[in-house]
Amino acid sequence: MKKSFEFTYEGRHILIENRWFEGEKLFVDGQLQDENLGISFSGELNGKLKTAQGAKDLKATVGGFFTIQCKAFVENELVYSSKD
Repeated sequence: MKKSFEFTYEGRHILIENRWFEGEKLFVDGQLQDENLGISFSGELNGKLKTAQGAKDLKATVGGFFTIQCKAFVENELVYSSKD
């Protein structure tokens, strides 16, 4: 089973994928930034986001028991939530 979360931040396309047995992946503009392999009930992915103001830290959390949810943070500020 695959679940994807997509959003745009300052013109950059961010894709977070969760596959039950293959793990989680974080892509920025099609480039793989981080991945967790295997089954995970709560995972964290980290990357760098190049913006007009320079590189910023990007963190995504993926997890859940009955439904998979995702949150993404840039410089510790929430920029995306699948709950909204």
